[in-house]
Amino acid sequence: MNEDFNGEIELDVRDSTPDWAPYALKTAREGAPNVLVVLYDDTGLAAWSPYGGRISMPTMDRLAQGGLTYTQWHTTALCSPTRSTFLTGRNHHVNRCATIMEATDGFPGAAGRIPDECATISHLLQDNGYSTFWVGKDHNVPEEDNAPGGNRSMWPLQLGFDRFYGFLGGETNNWYPDLVEDNRFIEQPYSPEEGYHLSKDLADQALGMLRNQQASNPSKPWYLWFCPGANHAPHHAPEEYIAKYAGAFDDGYEAYREWVLARMIERGIMPEGTELTPLNPLPEDVANEADFVRPWDELNDDEKRLFARFAEVYAGFSEYTDAQVGRIVDYLEETGQLDNTLIFYCADNGASGEGSPNGSVNENKFFNGYPDDLAENLAMLDELGSPDTYNHYPTGWAAAFSAPFQMFKRYSQFAGGTSDPMVIHWPRGFEAKGEIRHQYHHSTDIVATMLDVIGLEMPETYRGVQQHPLNGVSMRYSFDAAPDGPTEKTVQYYAMLGTRGIWKDGWKASAIHAPISGKGNFEQDAWELYHVAEDRSESKDLAAEMPEKLQELIDAWFAEAEANFVLPLDDRTPVELVNIQRPQVEPVRDRYVYYPGAVAVPESVAVNVRSRSYKIIADVILDEDAQGVMFAHGSRFGGHALFVKEGRLNYVYNFLGIPPEQTFTSEPLTPGPHALGVEFVREGAGQYGESMGTAKLYVDDQVVVEGPMKAQIGKFTLCGDGLCVGFDSADTVSRQYTNPFPFTGGKILAVTVDVSGESYLDLELEAAAMLSRE
Repeated sequence: MNEDFNGEIELDVRDSTPDWAPYALKTAREGAPNVLVVLYDDTGLAAWSPYGGRISMPTMDRLAQGGLTYTQWHTTALCSPTRSTFLTGRNHHVNRCATIMEATDGFPGAAGRIPDECATISHLLQDNGYSTFWVGKDHNVPEEDNAPGGNRSMWPLQLGFDRFYGFLGGETNNWYPDLVEDNRFIEQPYSPEEGYHLSKDLADQALGMLRNQQASNPSKPWYLWFCPGANHAPHHAPEEYIAKYAGAFDDGYEAYREWVLARMIERGIMPEGTELTPLNPLPEDVANEADFVRPWDELNDDEKRLFARFAEVYAGFSEYTDAQVGRIVDYLEETGQLDNTLIFYCADNGASGEGSPNGSVNENKFFNGYPDDLAENLAMLDELGSPDTYNHYPTGWAAAFSAPFQMFKRYSQFAGGTSDPMVIHWPRGFEAKGEIRHQYHHSTDIVATMLDVIGLEMPETYRGVQQHPLNGVSMRYSFDAAPDGPTEKTVQYYAMLGTRGIWKDGWKASAIHAPISGKGNFEQDAWELYHVAEDRSESKDLAAEMPEKLQELIDAWFAEAEANFVLPLDDRTPVELVNIQRPQVEPVRDRYVYYPGAVAVPESVAVNVRSRSYKIIADVILDEDAQGVMFAHGSRFGGHALFVKEGRLNYVYNFLGIPPEQTFTSEPLTPGPHALGVEFVREGAGQYGESMGTAKLYVDDQVVVEGPMKAQIGKFTLCGDGLCVGFDSADTVSRQYTNPFPFTGGKILAVTVDVSGESYLDLELEAAAMLSRE
């Protein structure tokens, strides 16, 4: 162990010579740049101002004017997979991230845990003298690990980041987010009434990390991965930013596509002669009806007003978040760091079609297979973007913001799902300013670019594990290349949720299949062929004219699929994917007992009451003034709660936020020990699969209220608003109280949730025994 020690060791330290070299940490090379990656969500190429879009992005415009704008930079078509490529530089199936963490299916390419063969860029930079920070969205933590007691191996700090502040899941409420700081869950620092918004908080935290690092180690370069919740649903923004876009989208999404394509051609983003693709390009027998776009001229005036407002809110959300990024860029300039900071400003997939043809005031309906209702949406028109909605625009805007291409997010075979904005800014690294680059690139190329710029290589062996080679190609060659110079990348496959395609040397083959459609029969998929080098919008199918070329690309796709663990293909519906039974470190059981004093339990590891009968019983001792939440899970957009208010027991089941709340209320309670609870007996399924049944409210062993109730079959939320005992975290389940509405005026001994089918009265006897011991 001392073979590298070159000092001298004698009996007396005063006669000995030290040698610090074997124990010194590695430092970055002189002049190594800082790296800032700004990764938005759900943004097509045609949304933002640098590309000719109608959404003003002053910070991105500033960076584009001082840097490079890429027109053929691509992603995987979905967030978790793309983010995994940013972490490792390998293809998403190699990272075992075929799809989002909520849809992993237990096959090698879709197991959801990045293997040791794929070392992260953060680990390499951390090992080589960089400070490493991750702020914002994660979505690469397996669902069962997204918990206070969960395994931490896939959390940011264990992947090589010094600090983390943000949320672990795929989305979160921007007014009431689900927050993690480093390795622990925390509550948000202040409320929306006090000016809170997640985008602002994330910028505050990022600035704090950078300032602290500069105060102590100003010579040390840093890597900051800044991942705001924008532009993923829910689309939330301060009203003053939404108001800036009043009337901006009144012409509709079809007119927007025509307008923006002309602007893209004028700016050189698209070549002359580029044609628009159809709004609904897939044949009826292939298409997923949830992704259908309603023609604008078939909408009535109220619908047009509503649909335009959805877009205004999205635009305000995007620009407000860009302003927060601007605060970081301003700080870098003020402190003299901007010139030697390599900035990537980009998005992780095309615009999102999860809003259905009619838009939604609660995006979680999409994941519950429940249709949106225009009347409900119209009633909330003036509340869009506020804490009262969990809104998402209709599919027409997804198609518009992904123009001129076919379709949008999830459709990996089309550029509408994969072609995304990318601006690179690095004054010290290249002389070009305000120029465009047309080379074909992919999200796997970012790690290779960073390593190239910093002067590092991906080791063949890392921490004793043989490494999978990088799949990416460094983009550095393009920094000083001609705008239309040759592309050094030669091939990139695509596969997502049953869709698939491949780009190779300027040609593209696309299998015509809708994602999450549940239709299967992949061997019957028709394939189309596009010469992307000449047909940027992928509007001219050459398959019939060039069958040999098409077969060459199909064969290449299967070769890439074999090399990258792509098969089997999986196009199951959202409800099917979300409800896959995945292995849990904590065994699934019939009875869960929860105690007060713990943080919210994420839905991924909480008791699952979906599509089943259940019983909830709270063992409590009440004082005369007792009130507050005994049990709550979810939010006003889907959830249920058992609470005492004004001396009465209440159970509320908020079905997907659709008013009115389903409420069951007792007569006034007496002080003393009680078993208070509810039983739901599922009696069948409704029109859209929702559970229909009867709820009974119990005070001790007596049914005090009963009546019909319907319950969700999908999750209450994809992230946040977990199961709470003694309070309601984040957004409240019921509008009858404000958070956290803690339980006071008595004592909660325990809350039991049972899904075994056992009699409620048998549970009540156990509760009575517990109360007698107390």
